[in-house]
Amino acid sequence: MGYRLVIFDFDGTLADSADWTRGVFNDVARRYGFRSVSPEELEALRGKDNRAIIAQLGVPLWKMPFIAAHMRKLVTRDAHRIPLFPGAEALLEQLHARGITLAVVSSNSEQNVRRVLGPVASARIRHYACGAGIFGKRAKFRKVLKAAGVRPAEALSVGDEVRDIEAAAAEGIATAAVTWGYATEALLRSHAPTVVLTRLDELLQAVAA
Repeated sequence: MGYRLVIFDFDGTLADSADWTRGVFNDVARRYGFRSVSPEELEALRGKDNRAIIAQLGVPLWKMPFIAAHMRKLVTRDAHRIPLFPGAEALLEQLHARGITLAVVSSNSEQNVRRVLGPVASARIRHYACGAGIFGKRAKFRKVLKAAGVRPAEALSVGDEVRDIEAAAAEGIATAAVTWGYATEALLRSHAPTVVLTRLDELLQAVAA
């Protein structure tokens, strides 16, 4: 029967925000007192999980909520500069046409997600669980499952980071790790997602499998 619910991460999964992030990264580092990095080091960080990245950059944990809030403000300012990945809007249309419920779980704000998606694509998303939360992504997945009335076994999480895999798997949700986003394919595979996707169009096959 396939999956009834597909839950997307946003940045690095639907939105191609990598170039924008590189452009603001060192300004944010200077503002909040952690290490600036070269383009080469920033690329190398893609092979590390979030805990290792925070340690390597010397980011105090107590500053993380303030950094995240500042980043959301910057996205609000620059949403017009952040594109969707080619084919993302068509993919959402095809999934929606098949009767699959779509959701977005993101630490970005719902307002930012909707602006980058645009009015047509954002209308295809039934459930949004966005913004900061003290319980992280796992609680957001639980919220979406309840709102959609779907059992964990009927849902598929799609994301580009280790935390997407960990949070979804903790709720019993199957995981699709995408290689076109932030984390490297090797890092994603080391955390045993249900499936690894190298192209957007492979998601249609994964949903029906």
